[in-house]
Amino acid sequence: MWRVLLALAGVVAPLFCRLRVVDEIPDELRGRPLILACNHIGTFDPIALVAACWRRGMAPRILATGGLFRTPVVGVALRRCGHIRVNRSDSSAVDALDSALAAVREGSVVAGYPEGRITLHPGMWPERARSGLARLALAGGVPVIPVSQWGAHEVMAWHGWLSMVTRLSVSLWRRPVVWVRFGMPVDLAGLDATVPRHAVYAAARITSAVTEGLRPLREAEPSLPRYVDPTRPVSVARGFVSAQEDGRPSRV
Repeated sequence: MWRVLLALAGVVAPLFCRLRVVDEIPDELRGRPLILACNHIGTFDPIALVAACWRRGMAPRILATGGLFRTPVVGVALRRCGHIRVNRSDSSAVDALDSALAAVREGSVVAGYPEGRITLHPGMWPERARSGLARLALAGGVPVIPVSQWGAHEVMAWHGWLSMVTRLSVSLWRRPVVWVRFGMPVDLAGLDATVPRHAVYAAARITSAVTEGLRPLREAEPSLPRYVDPTRPVSVARGFVSAQEDGRPSRV
């Protein structure tokens, strides 16, 4: 079922956008377990990500919020496709890490959003990452591929069915350019899963790598996005961090 849905995304996504995929993953890592760490800019970017993965022959198991698993249709599809449920609000959140760790040890590619939500940063840059994907990478010893996305926020609105349908209708005619860039593996050398705070440093390095991969995709929009979705709130509460040379997060 998942491979069918991957192919379907590969057909549907180009109807609403001009999908551009940049692939910098080294050849020696192809066919091996990987962690895809993606920035989250809108409700359409998961479809763009899946379509890009299909083009590159990957079928990732996706870490998705528990709320999606409770929806009647999407929830059934997520469970049957083997995706991994993340319940952030209760103690079972640790089960997601165990499930993801088992998946990569079985040889799967696992994809997730380090921020844990669609970014609310006014400039739509990545926010401060949670430590889940970083802990997974350190515990599993699996390469982390930063995936930088841009343009998907123009395809579908952040909130409201009427706004979503209206924006999708416009996109069907305009077909904005959507970029998905698979970068080089993040350097997590010197970090250890058993050392306190190292997961935080790893998360900062991952965020920095995703951010650096995003810069060339939005050279014409370095500060604020050209298109501002009126349904998306903005907030600077989660800050924006980069990694210093020692891997520690530095607020910018």
